[in-house]
Amino acid sequence: MFDPLFILLIALVFDWYFGEPEALWSRLPHPIVLFGKAVSFADKKLNKSKDSDQEQYKKGAVAISLLILLALFVSFFIQGIMNFFGPLGIILEIFIVFVLLAQKSLADHVEAVADGLKEDELKGGQNAVGMIVGRDPSSLDKSGVSRAAIESLAENFSDGVVAPAFWYAVFGLPGIIVYKMINTADSMIAYRNEKYLWFGRVAAQIDDLANWLPARLSAVFIALGSGMLNGIAAFKNAMIVALRDSGLHRSPNAGWPEAAMAGGADFALGGPRIYADETVQQAYLNSSGKKDLEAKDIKHSIQVFALACFSLWFFTGVLAVLF
Repeated sequence: MFDPLFILLIALVFDWYFGEPEALWSRLPHPIVLFGKAVSFADKKLNKSKDSDQEQYKKGAVAISLLILLALFVSFFIQGIMNFFGPLGIILEIFIVFVLLAQKSLADHVEAVADGLKEDELKGGQNAVGMIVGRDPSSLDKSGVSRAAIESLAENFSDGVVAPAFWYAVFGLPGIIVYKMINTADSMIAYRNEKYLWFGRVAAQIDDLANWLPARLSAVFIALGSGMLNGIAAFKNAMIVALRDSGLHRSPNAGWPEAAMAGGADFALGGPRIYADETVQQAYLNSSGKKDLEAKDIKHSIQVFALACFSLWFFTGVLAVLF
């Protein structure tokens, strides 16, 4: 019974209902925090402003290669421990996969934005959305806050749920741990600024490759969620917009789940946005959709997200039974 797909299904269900066990992480460092420390160490030791662009690029390639090797070593070490403990090892593996998924925590963070807009209007929404996006929340109006929250929900459904689940299903524990290391490195050193433009380039390219298929699968799951909530027309529109508009996004992957969410809910997502280091001119995804978004639209998107997660569960269960 306890093949990787059944373990994944159990972990997905546990993550949805229990989320982050804060009582544990208040006493122990979260695995992602440890990954972040490893990335910071590599950044500090190898990323030197005096180096040429080519030197920074080469050192960045060395850094992400070493981080991946470290993640592989850790995963095989843990796998050996689990094999030694037999059935208890299976419980440990379920726990590790569970804490490396982000269904409930993502929904909770995004719902906090909707609640912030309702309870404290614009300021509350800005404060809450500032916890989950990289752009300057003070530059956002109510619609901008809502749009940012929905975009983050869609993109992180791919990065935080589908991609780790996919790589675990394919390669087991090494797959999910290496993926989370790559994704953590991308979030920390893959900025398009003077410090990281060259040093973080290989990390960004590897992250793009790791997310290529999961991002497109995420669009399908979001379309299924939209269809279950709003009918077959919503499913069709989600797929049409994903196929048509995903390439308008500056990311080769994030545009897929965001465009699917935009099409399924008939929202206009994307558009120009301000980050700490740059202003990005981006076209709207589903430009004919609703642009004046609000808290109720965030709530609607969370419902789509929930049904997309349940679709992932169903698909995982079917594969577990068949294979």
